[in-house]
Amino acid sequence: MGAAVFSIPYFLLSILYYLINMKIIIIGGGFGGLKLARSLNNKPGVDVILLDRFNYHQFQPLFYQVATAALDASNISFPLRKVFHKSSNVHIRLGKLEQVIPEENTIRTTIGDFSYDVLVLAMGGDTNFFGNAEMAAAAYRMKATTEALQIRNSLIENFEHTVLVEGDAAREKYLTIVVVGGGPTGVELSGAIAEMRKFVLPKDYPEIDFSKMKIYLLEGSPKTLAAMSEKSSKESREYLEEIGVTVMTNTVVKNYDGTTVTLQNGQTIVSNTVIWAAGIKGNVPQGINPGLIMKGNRIKVDRNHKMSGSDNIYVIGDLAWMETPKYPQGHPQLASAAIQQGKHLAQYLLWMADGGKAPGDFEYFDKGTMATVGRNKAVVDIPKPKLHLGGFFAWMIWMSLHLMLILGVKNRLFVFLNWLYNYVTYDQSLRLMFREFNKPGKEISNKE
Repeated sequence: MGAAVFSIPYFLLSILYYLINMKIIIIGGGFGGLKLARSLNNKPGVDVILLDRFNYHQFQPLFYQVATAALDASNISFPLRKVFHKSSNVHIRLGKLEQVIPEENTIRTTIGDFSYDVLVLAMGGDTNFFGNAEMAAAAYRMKATTEALQIRNSLIENFEHTVLVEGDAAREKYLTIVVVGGGPTGVELSGAIAEMRKFVLPKDYPEIDFSKMKIYLLEGSPKTLAAMSEKSSKESREYLEEIGVTVMTNTVVKNYDGTTVTLQNGQTIVSNTVIWAAGIKGNVPQGINPGLIMKGNRIKVDRNHKMSGSDNIYVIGDLAWMETPKYPQGHPQLASAAIQQGKHLAQYLLWMADGGKAPGDFEYFDKGTMATVGRNKAVVDIPKPKLHLGGFFAWMIWMSLHLMLILGVKNRLFVFLNWLYNYVTYDQSLRLMFREFNKPGKEISNKE
């Protein structure tokens, strides 16, 4: 009887709490969405739902190390629910956004409809094949942990196939890897594969002559790492060529049918594995006004991340197009930009919920950009003071920063131990193929 007496006020209190608090739905648990949710965690006046397709946060900058067997997928993934173990106002839901219905303040998802006071779109970007459907069907992409694992499976299967076939012509397609896109992802991935060829693969497959293995990095612009300084572009190319990567700039890929890459100039490259790292486009959901979609499939927002023409829909991260005097073409699609946007939007929403001092317009603080090419080889650009670093010292900075950004002490420890083991032994211990092996001529689709 006593329990019934106390349950009624508590129930009414819960309803009142839900009605009074600002209901915020965040779509996407990437760098921006997660930073926003953490900044709103246990803050009065807001009730948050974080919706994502996966139940973990993915550390995208290290996807290429999962693809090349340097790290386990679990090392760069962190359960979202664990992040909010002590949260009283952040709720995790697994599902995919299907449609935004702005006039009803409702979203439609694979797990049902949700109403909101504030909606934040932080779904990031996906691979941009620039309308080439055949390329999209045949090439690998690397925008998720699962896709990085598919690349690893394919690379290992290629070498198993090479053992079984005879003759240089038959082996060529298995021993030729093509990476399209000379940005940080393409540079880091092709460098990591080249180091596998030099230090690891000859020990695993002594019957293969790896001097005949070819790694191509194809870039449509005149240089690699085009967004970085001239020194970084030059050094990155020198580092890649030093470890045996064939770098082809001013080279546009016209098509790929699963076995042959056709370039704009008519040249062809026979390869069973093409990895596309050449473009990114925003994941714009249904229901967004097409007139607000800018270059790269990004949604136009104001300096407080609010979608143009809306009072309660906000966009952050790779999906946002914010024009500022310093960045008239939008901010760089980097983790640092998404994190800063998430933090600033949290301040703005908390001001809306509780009042106080309003934050100023968002201004991105560029702390620098970096990329690693391989063992003891990296480039770092720092804008203020203007500084360029290369080689071993830059490589140490790259490793330290990435360790700091990884979620979880356990993950940081495992990543550090893996890196240390790899550095000391010139080996990797994670060359595992998580799919059934198919004999040559029976290769499965890249999508499986």
